[in-house]
Amino acid sequence: MTSSPQYAFEPLSCLPGLSHENLVGLQMFGIMTIQQLCVQTQTQNQRQQLSAHLKLHQQHINKWAVLAELALIPGVGSQHCGLLLHAGVGSTTQLAQMPADRLHKQLLRLHVATLRQNTLCPTVAEVTQWILQARRLGR
Repeated sequence: MTSSPQYAFEPLSCLPGLSHENLVGLQMFGIMTIQQLCVQTQTQNQRQQLSAHLKLHQQHINKWAVLAELALIPGVGSQHCGLLLHAGVGSTTQLAQMPADRLHKQLLRLHVATLRQNTLCPTVAEVTQWILQARRLGR
């Protein structure tokens, strides 16, 4: 997967859901950026090796891999990758195939359920842009 240079070198610490301990473990493995995490978790074998190195269940590695992949979409970045994951988006390919209005409704429900408000929810236009960017990256 190629990414926008703007996001290619975003520090791993920007990725949501990583504890300090996990961040240090990934850095000791040579993974310093979100791009590197994405590259180092592309195959099942790579994920198994990383899981063994960190002594963590592979489920954690799989989650981080999805977050990293989504974070490399220019409009999504590390700011919205967790939101997409919690809304059920599990890959750039899946995002590229989703109807914008349906995804926006899911995000709106998630915002209301978790934050009790919807003012911070991305707009339909933003969601549409994410989908278009995901399609371009998938080519």
